[in-house]
Amino acid sequence: MRYVVTGGAGFIGSNLCDRLLANGHEVVAIDNFSTGQPRFLEGARQQPHFTLVEADLLDLAAVTSSVAGADFVFHLAANADVRHGTEHPRRDLEQNTLATFNVLEAMRAHGISRIGFSSTGSIYGESKVIPTPEDAPFPVQTSLYGASKLACEGLISAYCGGFGFQGWIFRFVSVLGERYTHGHVFDFYKQLLADSARLTVLGNGKQRKSYMYIQDCIDAMLLAVERATAPVNIFNLGFDGYVEVNDSVGWIVETLGLQPQIHHTGGERGWVGDNPFIYLDTARVRALGWEPQVPIQQAIVKTLSWLQENQWVLEVRQ
Repeated sequence: MRYVVTGGAGFIGSNLCDRLLANGHEVVAIDNFSTGQPRFLEGARQQPHFTLVEADLLDLAAVTSSVAGADFVFHLAANADVRHGTEHPRRDLEQNTLATFNVLEAMRAHGISRIGFSSTGSIYGESKVIPTPEDAPFPVQTSLYGASKLACEGLISAYCGGFGFQGWIFRFVSVLGERYTHGHVFDFYKQLLADSARLTVLGNGKQRKSYMYIQDCIDAMLLAVERATAPVNIFNLGFDGYVEVNDSVGWIVETLGLQPQIHHTGGERGWVGDNPFIYLDTARVRALGWEPQVPIQQAIVKTLSWLQENQWVLEVRQ
């Protein structure tokens, strides 16, 4: 099969490209390299069935030409900077919602009807149902990022209903692992490299979060596409459990052999729109036969080890 992966040079996208190529498929990666890293595609670019297209998804003509001949589109490109959404609200609208519209229109122009989409557990806002299932009572949105992703889900569902598309929507918790370039492990490690005696933690450190290892994430996505056959298929993806941010801090400093003074900024949220408790019910995807293999603590340590071995990402991701 011929797959298109938008955001193909990103954390999840590049790992997905590698997996698809290893499975014998043809892959076209689209990326504008605003956050994606060319080095993540070094292995893929050695493969004869891989094509890299440098393009911006806001350029409809470029996207339309790039998806030609695809059997399936994995749309992963997005602005994933949840924390600073209120500082640049237009960015979520453009890079998430409008970009998704362009991808759908490009697909429609070529008669491509199958799309997998990286949504987020943030669309649940501060759900009162924990662990949160896909059919939980619909919440008030608390972040511009979550709102923009929810709008993308709505567009995809509408194209499935109106144009005969088939969609797989994946609501992720935070993903960890090799090629990880933003998030709390990245931030804490960068702080500690600059000053090993002090670590600032946003909020009170008691925020409860679930995480998932990158290869477990890709396993779930590919299995769902293979086995779920409804016009619109919505799946929570995450580990069956959660940890406090303070737990993460403890594992990180222990792995680094440090004993910094921990400073909490206070409050139960780290930033505007931060959900103090994220834990998704993954029974639906587990019913397909998926089980995550890497516990949260191990995923955090593996992520930290990769960052230690690839400190160049600290320089390019300011």
